Amino acid sequence: MAMTGASGSIYGLRLMEELVRRGFLLTVCVSESGRLVCKDETGLDLSGEPSVATSRLQKHLGVKLGVEVVASDNLFVSSASGSAAPAAMVVAPCSMGSLARIACGVSANLIERSADVMLKEHRPLLLVPRETPLSEIHLENMLKLARMGARIIPAMPGFYHKPESIDDLVNFVVGKVLDQLGVPNDLFTRWGDR
Repeated sequence: MAMTGASGSIYGLRLMEELVRRGFLLTVCVSESGRLVCKDETGLDLSGEPSVATSRLQKHLGVKLGVEVVASDNLFVSSASGSAAPAAMVVAPCSMGSLARIACGVSANLIERSADVMLKEHRPLLLVPRETPLSEIHLENMLKLARMGARIIPAMPGFYHKPESIDDLVNFVVGKVLDQLGVPNDLFTRWGDR
């Protein structure tokens, strides 16, 4: 699981809550700009040593186990190797800069290297971009990644389920990500179930 510097930290945090609640073990990498955006948007400070950031994230999620924060410059984490790649990787939110570097195979940090590993090993890579409007470059990069097998799940909430709160809108997007991971959920009312 990774979070980069796009607005929408709430999507990544909510997704982590759902995955940890279901018993998944998460290795979390947050880019420097992702840390800044997360703190600004949610008040959660994920800066400092990984052990400190892990404690803060565990407290935020209300868990003592199941999640570990790793440094974005630590290329010795198992997700950086094809022989130890995780079952799936989600980048939520995913900045257009991170998306572009992933599309071009740039592996300057752990997030980019781990995404590169997921693509080369043909494992699920889910990217949740949160940007508007989209330029032709953004669209080309997303198309390129989709053709490589990545799943692009833009943070575009639906409204047919009659949302009553921001949580309803966030849950819609997070539910769609969980669907793509094959994780059953009832975070939103599905079309036809109203």
